[in-house]
Amino acid sequence: MTRGTGSGGRVETGGDPDWLLVEKAAKGDVEALGVLYDRHASSMLALALRILGHAGDAEDLVHDVLIEAWERMRTYDARRASVRAWLLLRVRSRAIDRLRMVRLARESARTYAAPPARALEPALDPERLLEWKHAVSLLGGLSELQREVLDLAYFRGLSAREIALQLRIPHGTAKSRLASALGALRRQIVEPEEDS
Repeated sequence: MTRGTGSGGRVETGGDPDWLLVEKAAKGDVEALGVLYDRHASSMLALALRILGHAGDAEDLVHDVLIEAWERMRTYDARRASVRAWLLLRVRSRAIDRLRMVRLARESARTYAAPPARALEPALDPERLLEWKHAVSLLGGLSELQREVLDLAYFRGLSAREIALQLRIPHGTAKSRLASALGALRRQIVEPEEDS
């Protein structure tokens, strides 16, 4: 493989294979990450949009997945999957997590809003009581800032841009807080399942 040098003597990464770009990005090479983004973002966005059904949410998810992937590029194993498959699997997993959280948030909102008089009696519906207790404990484990953005995103249906406007914070900060909250919830929900 031949690679030329760009301005300033930097090595261009545009012709590198994905696995080499991952190695470079894992060492902090932002240009390599940019090339991976250019190659795979459209496929990632299409998958996220197909699962989530909303363009803004899909864009936010792809952004979050790329940041997460960059932080975890050292864990990439070329023997297990191609870079494209690895990224798409992360998108699929995070999109499903978000759908689960939306469902959980909506169920929790209904329970908090007006629980039926006998809905929480264990003898009548122990599974629902366990789910409710689990949701309450998960939300209780978040910081106030994380709960605030989840409330705005999932209970009130605001996008990251709308959350930023509502809280009078930068758009990137709103996205980071939401990603942080979802990450904290994911660690509590999904990772114990993966370990079992």
